[in-house]
Amino acid sequence: MPILDESTLEFLSRSPDQTRRVGARLGSLLHSGDTLCLNGDLGAGKTTLVQGIAQGWGSADPVTSPTFVLVNHYRRPDGQQISHLDAYRLSGALEAEDLDLEYMLENGPLIVEWPLRIMSALPEMHLWIDLQYINEQQRMLLIKPAGSTYKNIVLQLRKQVFSDLT
Repeated sequence: MPILDESTLEFLSRSPDQTRRVGARLGSLLHSGDTLCLNGDLGAGKTTLVQGIAQGWGSADPVTSPTFVLVNHYRRPDGQQISHLDAYRLSGALEAEDLDLEYMLENGPLIVEWPLRIMSALPEMHLWIDLQYINEQQRMLLIKPAGSTYKNIVLQLRKQVFSDLT
């Protein structure tokens, strides 16, 4: 088990609903240009987390995995959109850049599943979330910031999530 620093958040979700609630708290903290990298195997809870993120960010659009369409956009009433990219089927960073990541980041946050496949195309500053399947109901989330903006998001998220538990 890695030793965590004060800006890293480890969270054991005990249900899909709890994963969505953590996602909703996180989504409420996001702004245009924010990048979230979701790393985890199939079934680790990435789409469930994104459902919460989109809801907390203000979109009522249904969230589905973009595996075959590559990118889904979820809108909110002010015209901004959150972009949800699945890089699993991409051949690398150049193919990701062809999808116009810059445009996506100008118009809202960007969530990337399978980010290791396209890391050189992604902003250096981002929020990295490792999701691990524990059992049918439980998932471990390890949330690590890269950059001061994301450290601040993690600190705010920690306050929101753990104040709800007390």
